[in-house]
Amino acid sequence: MLKTRGFVFVFIALIIIVLSLGAVGCGSKQEADISQNGQDKDTGKPKDKVIVTLDWTPNTNHTGLYAAKDMGYYEAEGIDVEIVQLSGSTVEQLVATGKSHFGVSYQEAVTYARLSDIPVVSIAAVIQHNTSGFASLKSKGIATPKDFEGKRYGGWGSPVEEATIKALMEKYNADFSKVQILTTGAADFFVTSEKNADFSWTFFGWDGVAAEIKGVELNYIELGKVDPALDYYTPVLIAGEALIKDNPDLVKRFMRATTKGYEYAIEKPEEAANILLVNAPELEEDLVVASQIWLSDKYRAEAKVWGIQNKEVWENYSEWLFKNGLIEAKPDIDRAFTNEFINK
Repeated sequence: MLKTRGFVFVFIALIIIVLSLGAVGCGSKQEADISQNGQDKDTGKPKDKVIVTLDWTPNTNHTGLYAAKDMGYYEAEGIDVEIVQLSGSTVEQLVATGKSHFGVSYQEAVTYARLSDIPVVSIAAVIQHNTSGFASLKSKGIATPKDFEGKRYGGWGSPVEEATIKALMEKYNADFSKVQILTTGAADFFVTSEKNADFSWTFFGWDGVAAEIKGVELNYIELGKVDPALDYYTPVLIAGEALIKDNPDLVKRFMRATTKGYEYAIEKPEEAANILLVNAPELEEDLVVASQIWLSDKYRAEAKVWGIQNKEVWENYSEWLFKNGLIEAKPDIDRAFTNEFINK
């Protein structure tokens, strides 16, 4: 959830590129067997060493993981968790092959992975609703997708981006051919908006909050409110099918502790923000605190418990991708996600 929405599409693009070279080799057993690291202070038994790979640099989407680690929730479950940043691959590849036990991903990336025989499963929705959308400086006059006409979009050049813009514009009887699509990469949203592009895909919980802190007025078109099919889960936590099959007890313990971490972030956002800042001191304190407070009631929203996923959300977005020609077949939804490890 850092500077732009664009990094989501990097992962999708990487998945597509890797799969074009051949399916990922995934055995029925995890490559990285659970190693032992020290002993549980209460039972004296060795603790399970677990690696969790982030989708991007640390941010408030990840706070529950850091809270679970720093508050001792993982330790209480006999787990020694190492949270690492992504390097040299995709989260989905690492988790599917057992090189990472768990990871942070997105519904769209899991969908592409399942269709490409990468056996990853979404085990929890970090946030209940899609808080991303198209942001622009208010001075640009972009209030609805109709106003995209004659404007410059700055993104990563992913087909998902273009398809989303086109679909939204069609709902408003706008002409997609009148949009100039630019590849601006991971540039700062505010810099890009001033110099290179008129609108970008961002997460309000980061760039929107940052704009409020800076006193910058934005127009924000939230995807899930424009089209219900785009109110999908982003981000999600994933595990490999092999880990779920071979060691479901580990997954249950990991999820019990992780749930407590996110519940802590929900109930005590400022304290949780401080935990994130300790683990990522390079972040801006005022932005982290404000973002954490903004997200605190978004993690669970109207759901009875944190992490629960609705099958209809998965079906609706898969149908949208299929209808817009971004996938040639629909994934087996029942294998793409599970609520088995949610504390109901």
